[in-house]
Amino acid sequence: MKFIHIADVHLGAVPDSNMPWANERQQEIWDSFKHIIDLCNKEKADLLLIAGDFFHKQPLVKELKEVNYYFSKLETARVVIMAGNHDYIGARSNYPGFAWDEKVHMFLSDTIDSIYLPDINTTVYGFSYHQRDITEPIYDRVKPLQKDTINILLAHGGDEKNIPINYKKLLGAGFDYIALGHIHKPKIFSDKMAYCGSLEPLDKNETGSRGYILGKISGDEERQTKIRFVKSSHREYKKLKVTVNQEITNGELVDIIKEKLKSEGQQHIYQIYIEGFRDENIHFDKELIYPLGNILDVVDESVPDYDFEALYKENADNMIGMFIKRIKESDKNDQVVRKALYYGIEALLGAKES
Repeated sequence: MKFIHIADVHLGAVPDSNMPWANERQQEIWDSFKHIIDLCNKEKADLLLIAGDFFHKQPLVKELKEVNYYFSKLETARVVIMAGNHDYIGARSNYPGFAWDEKVHMFLSDTIDSIYLPDINTTVYGFSYHQRDITEPIYDRVKPLQKDTINILLAHGGDEKNIPINYKKLLGAGFDYIALGHIHKPKIFSDKMAYCGSLEPLDKNETGSRGYILGKISGDEERQTKIRFVKSSHREYKKLKVTVNQEITNGELVDIIKEKLKSEGQQHIYQIYIEGFRDENIHFDKELIYPLGNILDVVDESVPDYDFEALYKENADNMIGMFIKRIKESDKNDQVVRKALYYGIEALLGAKES
């Protein structure tokens, strides 16, 4: 039995809503979902598992109709879906009354339920969130009831506010596969349990690869599960570090960053960190950097490379001189202390000039 496991799609989300590429990012989330439908058909998957937060918030009827159309295009796969903490089934939720395509099975109960799919002899266990926060460790007591079927658990949680999970205990519960959602970073515990992560990264903290889990469960009495993570996101959030020295000018810094962006991929979204020791008379102009690509943040952590001997002679009897003496006495390998003192000198010199 071949399956694809996705979660935390967050349809309707608008990442980086105040940035020029926000609308593209919103569309890319939908495009990633459509890609999964095409992939299910290409792989001839039997099952598409959606482990919560399919939508970023409780979906509109028109949004449900849209995804249902794409589900109707599935050639072999059945869909099993649960609501997570973002798209939970509240009093005004459109999930309960919606008429899904016959291929789609959604957990509507707020307690553990099961769905049996006879054509693939598979039982899927799960439930849907009916509120945003659930602090009870519900999955601690879940076990498969049938031994003669493939048993899969659809689960969403893993932190204090959203169903704490004892992963070791859950892994030993007896399921052939546990499809986890809620944590956006992919993590494979074993072939029998994994977070697939989000299909697309949703904010600057979600660095690294994003995609889905492709898996296969084979055998009758001695069932074996094999899974692998497949990277599929349109782009990534990346942290790019650029080290400067006292010779680097604004123009050269721009050229260095251009080359790095070209090498890493222009489609990605970047936080750029400038570090190292710069000429004391140069201040890097961030406004020259933002137009170079999809730049979310520019953080200048560089410090001036002062001539401390000359500065000390000029300021031996004041606060600046005291700071320089401290720098000389500090452990030169202690970068944190030295950087703090460099910033201190910069501030004191600025105050002196004003």
